[in-house]
Amino acid sequence: MGLMKDYKTEVMTNEALQNLISSWIPELEFSEEASQFINITVQPEQLYQLMLKLKTNNDTYFDYLFCLSGVDWEPELGVVYHLESTKHRHIVVVKVKTSDRENPTLDSVCDIWKTAEFHEREAFDFFGIKFNNHPNLKRLFLTDEWEGFPLRKDYVDEINMVIK
Repeated sequence: MGLMKDYKTEVMTNEALQNLISSWIPELEFSEEASQFINITVQPEQLYQLMLKLKTNNDTYFDYLFCLSGVDWEPELGVVYHLESTKHRHIVVVKVKTSDRENPTLDSVCDIWKTAEFHEREAFDFFGIKFNNHPNLKRLFLTDEWEGFPLRKDYVDEINMVIK
């Protein structure tokens, strides 16, 4: 029976998790927005620092990036990351936004979670979000000749128009 206890980990409450994470970067915004998970909004210049800490800190150890989505919040563009700690069994949602629609740029996290490499390319392809330090940032689904970013709310497709 003693061995089983060694494999159990205490699940940190959302409040304890929020207190720990906010001690790293006090400017973060937190909410639970009708969700059981903490939602963290981070400024673009603090994104990489936060994500690296979430992955490498023993108390958080978010080792699994299970979703990365580009979003057009109009007027901001951004990314939503869903992270899980397979060790501690907690999940957080991290959101980052930029108001620069002409040159939306965020730091890549693909050196922290390898799976981000593919998802960042998808966000680049469909939203035009560039990721600093991405090793292979190029279109993934659309051709190089494609003009515009079809998942942006301001995208106009004259050929495949949908009448509202």
